[in-house]
Amino acid sequence: MSFLKGLKDGSPIGLGYFAVSFSFGIAGAKVLTWPLVTLISMTNLTSAGQFAGLQIMADAAGTLVEMAIASFFINLRYSLMAISLSQKVDANFGTGKRLLLATGITDEIYAVSMSQDGKVSARYFLGLSTLPYVGWALGTLTGGICGEILPAMVTNALGVALYGMFIAIVVPPMKGSRPTCVAVAIAIALSLSFRYVPALSGVTVGFAIIICAVVASLVCAFFFPMRESGDDSHEEAA
Repeated sequence: MSFLKGLKDGSPIGLGYFAVSFSFGIAGAKVLTWPLVTLISMTNLTSAGQFAGLQIMADAAGTLVEMAIASFFINLRYSLMAISLSQKVDANFGTGKRLLLATGITDEIYAVSMSQDGKVSARYFLGLSTLPYVGWALGTLTGGICGEILPAMVTNALGVALYGMFIAIVVPPMKGSRPTCVAVAIAIALSLSFRYVPALSGVTVGFAIIICAVVASLVCAFFFPMRESGDDSHEEAA
């Protein structure tokens, strides 16, 4: 697999990431300057983790510990993707290359890599992750600059795209997965509780995100455990 093929396969992902990260740049400009917001996207490639971190930064009571724990749980799935992808790469994809390119593992890049026929080479993966990385950083840069120079009325209107992004991320998996629906419902219920229940309103944004994510995941892991692929008699019904 060549670098150019990876570049071609990654171009649609890059365009999509530009649109999403533009919303992140708009939101980040309300908390940080555009160079700092852009630096976040250049050193990370995780939409949910970055938005959660931004919320913690915006919260006056947010701490670095909360940010670290929230990012750990939100991004834990990438470790599982990396383990799975390690079985797909070719023999020349050594440890050094894996460490260097590990930051490029995202949901979309992982899905495209795993769908390829045969083994995935380091050159292909580098090409596949290049345009998504550039799109993510460039979209954040554009959104951050626009967030600082455009009127508040315009940036608030553009900020609505953020909610559209989360809907686009959550709704498709919910359509074919009952456990996902349950997890989302639990997370929403807990989030509303932290917002409107007086006894819970003192919990900071960071720990509220952590609790929502962990509790929803644990409940679904208990009631909807993953079955072995070969154990057909115990597979969960779709």
